[in-house]
Amino acid sequence: MQIEIQREGKCHCGAISYITEGKEVYHSLCHCTDCRRWSGAPMVGWIAFKKNQIKISGKPLSYASSKNGTREFCGNCGTGLFYRNEVLLPGLIDVHSGTLNDLSSNPPDSQVMVKERVSWLDHFEKLPKFNSYPGKD
Repeated sequence: MQIEIQREGKCHCGAISYITEGKEVYHSLCHCTDCRRWSGAPMVGWIAFKKNQIKISGKPLSYASSKNGTREFCGNCGTGLFYRNEVLLPGLIDVHSGTLNDLSSNPPDSQVMVKERVSWLDHFEKLPKFNSYPGKD
């Protein structure tokens, strides 16, 4: 008997939540300029599911971020949640993996758009590490 994988996630304020069923198609870290600008972060994690694998509660707002791409977010707190592109990713919904309730059990399996990766990420592991804010450990 196969055990079905289920994941849950939500926006920062909790107005929009989702549940996914089954194995993801992929979980990638995207380095493209478009994702960086949209998220305000140096890279974005995307975990993709087929449309029939996800149930969304609440009503995200959306906007066309490119000719074929639509980004969805919480209109209350602004959290980025979903990306859809029927030309590039037919039948899939990319979920912003940082919104998963348990991100640690879903490690990424690839990096995409590395041609646009921020060069200082090459030295990321060499940066000092603090458990909290420096001096507040």
